[in-house]
Amino acid sequence: QVRLVESGGGLVQAGDSLRLSCAASGRTFENYAMGWFRLAPGTEREFVALISWNGNNTNYARSVKGRFIISRDNAKNTMWLQMNSLKSEDTARYYCAARYSYYDGTYSTGYDYWGQGTQVTVSS
Repeated sequence: QVRLVESGGGLVQAGDSLRLSCAASGRTFENYAMGWFRLAPGTEREFVALISWNGNNTNYARSVKGRFIISRDNAKNTMWLQMNSLKSEDTARYYCAARYSYYDGTYSTGYDYWGQGTQVTVSS
């Protein structure tokens, strides 16, 4: 079992930055590929950013590429999402997720564990 706890959300203005954190406990963090996903009212959950178990590979949704940066520190059992130049359309609840991964890849599906989420609201 992997427990994931997100933090760092809040209410900001368009153009501001936020840094989300995902703290993991339980199983060995470095055995898991990780991802950030978001869910806004009236929409389906979408992936935002993905990272391989060792951080060597990342993948971003087209809507956030160039603005968001995903990173992780396996020694700290923590993953982050640096969000810059925030837009009103980034408003959503953001979730981190973990998927056991033997390979050095990123995945948009098949996640085994999810956090409770943290709300990000961007006012225009």
